[in-house]
Amino acid sequence: MKLPLEKVLQKKYLLVLLAVLIFIGGIGWSLTGKKSTESRYATANVERGSITQAVSANGTLNPVKLVNVGSQVSGIVKKLYVDFNDHVKAGQVLLELDPALMQAQLEQSLANVANMEAQLELAIANEARTRGLFAQEYVTRQELEQSIQALKSARAQRALTSAQVARDRTNLANTVIRSPVSGVVVSRVVDTGQTVAASLQTPTLFTIAQDLAKMQIDTSYAEADVGAIRVAQPATFRVDAFPNKSFHGIVKQIRLNPTTQQNVVTYDVVVGVDNPDLKLLPGMTAYVNITIAQRQDVLLLPNASLRFRPSDAASRTDKQRGDADKSKSERGKDKADAAVMGTVYILEKDKIKPVRVSVGITNSRFTEIVGDELKEGAAVVIEDRQPVAKDSGSKGMRLF
Repeated sequence: MKLPLEKVLQKKYLLVLLAVLIFIGGIGWSLTGKKSTESRYATANVERGSITQAVSANGTLNPVKLVNVGSQVSGIVKKLYVDFNDHVKAGQVLLELDPALMQAQLEQSLANVANMEAQLELAIANEARTRGLFAQEYVTRQELEQSIQALKSARAQRALTSAQVARDRTNLANTVIRSPVSGVVVSRVVDTGQTVAASLQTPTLFTIAQDLAKMQIDTSYAEADVGAIRVAQPATFRVDAFPNKSFHGIVKQIRLNPTTQQNVVTYDVVVGVDNPDLKLLPGMTAYVNITIAQRQDVLLLPNASLRFRPSDAASRTDKQRGDADKSKSERGKDKADAAVMGTVYILEKDKIKPVRVSVGITNSRFTEIVGDELKEGAAVVIEDRQPVAKDSGSKGMRLF
């Protein structure tokens, strides 16, 4: 029995409609899956630009030449001539001690000299008289030799007292403290009326910075960083007094004397600083960055892409995990200028694909690509927006 023409057409229409719906559904599923994959992962593009790598440490600003002015004699401070921040010239009087005691000692020594002069005159006369009597055989040779010895002793005593006079004159002159250099008084530790005791060691009365227009930063760098630091490398630093201003300096010296604290070895690195406007003051804390490597016009990879690992990273083989750890270790050792390997992920056919890349120097944001594994503009995954599913640890009830 043949179907009516109307039913045949209706059946063909339904079959065509079903085929169209299946086709449209497949396309929609494909687009939806692709869109879902793209929306799940956040990506960033490989860029071309410049990169600078630096090592950081804290330090203290100090004058290049800092002179401690002390006293060689003891006494009471009689008068002060300078104060903090005063500019002084070499030879300028800074302070006077009470000279009374030194003056008395000098007068005593002068009296001793006068006494010894009289004794010397007597010894000369006795020696001449004894020599004449000996020539006439009125005295013995022993008496002559005794008179000669007395004359030598008198001359030695006169020389001794003369030296004591010179010493006391010097001590008296030292009661006036003068500046040994030209500079700025940055410290004064005495006041009028204070007693200065110089019996065991020379006390410091003033500290004078010879030139505040030339300063230096004394910093301590760990042994892991000091190997990449060289003399004449550029440095930048900031201070709390001017948080929005960056200052510049040059590495002047890497001191060989190590310091060990709690098994951490550090080395002193001296950074020279020009301070023409005298904004920088002694004692300020400086946050120093020493540039150890620079690259121009290179491909830059976001650091987040090197840190990214897919949520199923735990399923990696032990060999893959070991390779990644080795790469990380090598980057830490050779961060200055050696190329090492890292792993990033790109989107390919609705899936993420790992790519091994050769990397160079790095900073806080980017890492240099030294190989040709990626091109400029390539999108690398930096984040998985989909939360990791948590295992509840419980199973559903089993039905019988």
